[in-house]
Amino acid sequence: MMGDWKCIISMLLDENPLIELTDEDATNLIRLLCASVKKSIGERIVPATDNRKQYYNKAQKELFENNRRDITVAMMRNYSQLLRKFMADKAKVPSLVDIIVHMNLELYSLKRQEQNFKTLLQLMKEAFFKHGEKDALRSCVKAINFCSSECQGELKDFAQNKLKELEDELIAKLKTAIKEVTDGDDEYSLLVNLKRLYELQLSRSVPIESLFEDMVMILRSFKSMDDEVVSFLLHNMSLHVAWCLHSIINSDIVSEESLSSLLSKRNTLFEQLEHFLDAHTEVQEEGKQGNQSACRVCTILAQTWCLFKKSKFSSTKLESLGYCPDSSVLQKFWKLCEQQLNISDETEEDDVNHEYIEETNRDAVMIAAAMLVATDVVPKEYLGPEIISHFVMHGTSVAEIVKNLIAVLKKKDDDVHNIFLEAMRRAYHRHLLELSRSDDTSLASKSVKDCKDLAARLSATFMGAARNKHRVDILRIIKDGIDYAFVDAPKHLSFLEVAVLHFLSRLPTPDILEILKGVQKRTENVNTDEDPSGWRPYYTFIDSLREKCSKNDGFQDEKEGATVRRRGRPRKSRNIQGKKLFDDHSSSEEDSISASDEDARDDEERQVEQEEEEAPLIHSIRSSAKLRSLRVSREENKGQTNPGDSGRATDTVAASGTSVGPPINVVQL
Repeated sequence: MMGDWKCIISMLLDENPLIELTDEDATNLIRLLCASVKKSIGERIVPATDNRKQYYNKAQKELFENNRRDITVAMMRNYSQLLRKFMADKAKVPSLVDIIVHMNLELYSLKRQEQNFKTLLQLMKEAFFKHGEKDALRSCVKAINFCSSECQGELKDFAQNKLKELEDELIAKLKTAIKEVTDGDDEYSLLVNLKRLYELQLSRSVPIESLFEDMVMILRSFKSMDDEVVSFLLHNMSLHVAWCLHSIINSDIVSEESLSSLLSKRNTLFEQLEHFLDAHTEVQEEGKQGNQSACRVCTILAQTWCLFKKSKFSSTKLESLGYCPDSSVLQKFWKLCEQQLNISDETEEDDVNHEYIEETNRDAVMIAAAMLVATDVVPKEYLGPEIISHFVMHGTSVAEIVKNLIAVLKKKDDDVHNIFLEAMRRAYHRHLLELSRSDDTSLASKSVKDCKDLAARLSATFMGAARNKHRVDILRIIKDGIDYAFVDAPKHLSFLEVAVLHFLSRLPTPDILEILKGVQKRTENVNTDEDPSGWRPYYTFIDSLREKCSKNDGFQDEKEGATVRRRGRPRKSRNIQGKKLFDDHSSSEEDSISASDEDARDDEERQVEQEEEEAPLIHSIRSSAKLRSLRVSREENKGQTNPGDSGRATDTVAASGTSVGPPINVVQL
């Protein structure tokens, strides 16, 4: 492997004039080198989906350390040359810079290569300011942070100083870019440096107190800025507030000044976020499509609300930091989330920034909303049903998020039946709105299908043992659903068919019969013939209930009529008349004694066999051995009573021994 690494490095540095590499060849070689290094020290090349930690034995760990040493030796003298050569290439820089975090940096001091290390760090800092793409920036930040924490002695001091220089230079560039925008210049420089600050703040706290007010000023003054610039301004402000909160929570002594400063920044951030919340909601109501800025507003709001969750700070010295949004803001938040969820896949593909696609798609929006309910940041009574009502509407990834939320709610033993019923009511309400809004039958059929699919998925969460455990919840869903359907009847009676019906299959027949009687009583004094089409869902529901009852009754009859298979040995036939041998040798007295003995033994055998039927299978095996011993004993007694039968008794014992396998001492059994 060491030879392969040296060969790749030699090819990349053009040391062999016979080998000419294209730009694509060089990119692939650098990616191959990085992947090979990761594999050699036990890291996964492709991230695992289960996030399980890998465990290695002592020999494997020693091998990985040796490989780490080998790659450090191979790269030590040539790393700076490679980085200098390919620094301008955004496709090569991420993989090339990433190699250093897998090296043993202590060898730079042991082999007197400190100057090479310092040159390498300087080049990484230059690469950070040369690029504005996520992968390149993230690799540079990761590498410089690794060097500042993993180095020893003089090299550690140098790396930390270099990191401080990088922060100072970035803040200076941002101040210059903000001034250029206020003077009417282009926003590109501001956007690139905001991205750099964002990637840096993801891993460490950056002192941008002086910049925070400038960011607020530019957001308030320039309402027509590019959405991406607005997004990264809000993100950097939220990260700064999060780092300030982290500092206060981990401080032994909290000054009033720092607490007041944090509260002021938090309130300013919420003010800006709520402003853009209103702005994006109004824009999308006018028919304009969503954008990544709207997704950012949703995710930043949810994350910040989680950070300042009221219950986290209650009854503490920091109680003033607790925050819970009021219902009007929460409704606006969900309205914007819902608008993002309803954007078509084609529009989302055209609008989204693919560089940060995992942060600005509908999955990110749904995760943000579900996180608020799962962690009890907001009351679940409003947002929980709204989220669950979208269970089957937006593909498998969103459905999986909602499924996990339902699992969390069930573990908490929350008011699941009310949440489920309210979710179905809101889906049904959307269906009614669709019917009133448009004459398009395809849209109406899709909305009613969504209602039925939602009810089917929710009822399926009560499968197996959960039926008995949650029987009361199922009955409440059905009872309350029927109550809702009969409010202003027959206006909402179709709710019985699209929602309630799916939960009935989770109940036993007696419960279904009781529900059937209760529903029929509701129409005893009602003339349903006045509006036959309106009452049709009611009769469909009644017919379905009767059908389920009849099916369940037939199934029960079939179960009762079925014969139960006995375990163990088949039952012996009783009172079988056989030919009596040796009549001339038996007296009447002997016959009566033998008959009474026979009856006693038969009673004993019957008792044993009866016990065998009721006993577990393993016990029946032991009982069969006991029966054999009884029969053998009976034959021996006959042999002792009647000398003429001695030969036959001996043969019986022998036969019983051969019929069950090798000769066995029946007494031991």
